[in-house]
Order: sequence, then C-alpha cells, then structure tokens
Amino acid sequence: MTSTERVTTPFTAQSTAAEVLAGVDLGGRRSVVTGASSGIGVETARVLAAAGSEVTLAVRDPEAGRRAADDIVASTGNKAVLVAALDLADRASVAAFVAAWAGPLHILVNNAGVMATPLTRTPEGWELQFATNHLGHFALAEGLRPALAAAGGARVVSVSSAAHLRAAVDFTDLHFDRRPYQPWVAYGQSKTANVLFAVEATRRWAGDGITANALMPGAIETNLQRHVDTAEVERIRARGGAPQQKWKSVEQGAATSVLVAASPLLVGIGGRYFEDCNEALPVTPGRPGGVADHALDPESAERLWEVTSGMVAR
Repeated sequence: MTSTERVTTPFTAQSTAAEVLAGVDLGGRRSVVTGASSGIGVETARVLAAAGSEVTLAVRDPEAGRRAADDIVASTGNKAVLVAALDLADRASVAAFVAAWAGPLHILVNNAGVMATPLTRTPEGWELQFATNHLGHFALAEGLRPALAAAGGARVVSVSSAAHLRAAVDFTDLHFDRRPYQPWVAYGQSKTANVLFAVEATRRWAGDGITANALMPGAIETNLQRHVDTAEVERIRARGGAPQQKWKSVEQGAATSVLVAASPLLVGIGGRYFEDCNEALPVTPGRPGGVADHALDPESAERLWEVTSGMVAR
C-alpha cells in the first residue's frame, strides 16, 4: 500500500468492535482509553482488554470507572483493567495523570468528549468543548509522548465526528469571545481540531514510530447527548436514510475506534480520517459522511499545533 492509497478493510458500518479485533493478540501491550466509563469508550476498552491488552480507563468519575472496570474484567477474564482519574478540562488533572504514568504506552484512545454544551468557560477562559475535546487531549498526548515513543509503533486515536463538517477552526476567535456562541459550531470546531491533531502528530512524531488517526464512530445514543434536547435527537434520527447516518449499536460504534487503535491492517498508517471502518472519501454534496478538506489541511494542522502548544504551556 502506498502512502496515498485510500485505506479500505473488509469491515463495514455493521461490523462490531469484537469482529474487527477477532484473532488479534494484544498481549503485552498497554492502552489508555479516555471517557471509558460508558458509551463507546467502555466498549472500546472492553474489546482491547478481550484481545489481551492492559487497559487503563481514564475517567472523570473514578467510581463509575471502577464499575466499568469490574464489568470488563467479568466479561473478558482480563484482570489488567485499571482506573485513573482524568478531567480533560482541568490542566492539573491532566498533568497529574501524565506524571503518574510509568513505562511504555502502545495505544492512546482520545475518546472522551462533550457535545453541544451551553456556553461554559474553564478558569482560563477557554470554551469548554474546545478545552475538553481538543486542548485536554492534546496536553495528554503530548505529555505521554515519551511513553508512546518507548513502545515502538504506538498509535494515537482521535475520536472525531461528522460534526467536523459544520465548522473549520476559527483561529481569530477560538473561544467565542467575539462571535455569538453557537453550541454546534463550537462542537464542530473541536471535532475538526481532533482531525488536525492526528494529521500533525503523525508528521511530527514519525521519528518516534507514532501514528495518529481520527475517526467518526457513527450516530450512537450515549451520554454524549446529555446536553441535546429530545427534539434535536429525533431530528438526527429522522435523517437515518443513508448507511452512514443510521443509528448504530455501541458495539458497532466502537468498531472504527478499535480498528484504528489495533488492527494489523493499519500498521504504519497515520494522518487519516476513518468512518464505518474504512478511510473516508472527500465530502461530496448529496452523499452523506465524508471528510472535509479543512480537517486534513496540513497548514491548518501545523498552525493549530503551534497555537495549542502556546495555550497549554501557559
């Protein structure tokens, strides 16, 4: 496979995470999954554990994380399921997680996120969705870079969304200090940032053997929708005529995450955006899904990295 060929796999929108990793042995590998106490995060962690990986559930609520860990141990028989506190919107929490980590890290799944929240700012004045979905994960990955480099062939997974089609990154007003706040535009910007991170991380960290890819898991009913009113959820559901927009089960929703995290089919592949277990096609009017040019633009990716580095370093 050349570096420019589109990546396709035998798997589809209907494939489950367990099917994607069937027969894959992750024994001896260590994984971190953020937001792994519910939704596709816990299913991603479960399937990685079932394949033999040690898995750390990085969660805001450690008690919920422990319940999830107990369930994963019971269902997989893998006792190497750990829980650690992580609040991505809290810089001290991210720093503490990084400081506590020891040894190599083979798989980092940046899965946690918030969606369509009312305007909320962190103590730094950062808009919450951008702070949680992008800035926190950036700081986490950057902090864990030595551990990823030590693993050899490590992978970073950025769980993005088709919502990236709604908005590019507005470098003139990242935190809605001047423009009117629109929850879905803010969410879309943060999801575009997730893809741009994967593009630039792959470029910058190639010498360490680290690859990063982004993905759209699909439409799945989880706690992510807790800030979205019922009418909006039903409008999303009503658009379900095309395969990419049909609602998926949690098991199907985690499939693309584990494909990017651990499938042998993606060895050495980075800087791409996947949906329904295949690399996405460019967005085209009249065809659902796809990836926007603004999310893969290398100049924007480099600019965002520089801006983000400056923000999290302050």
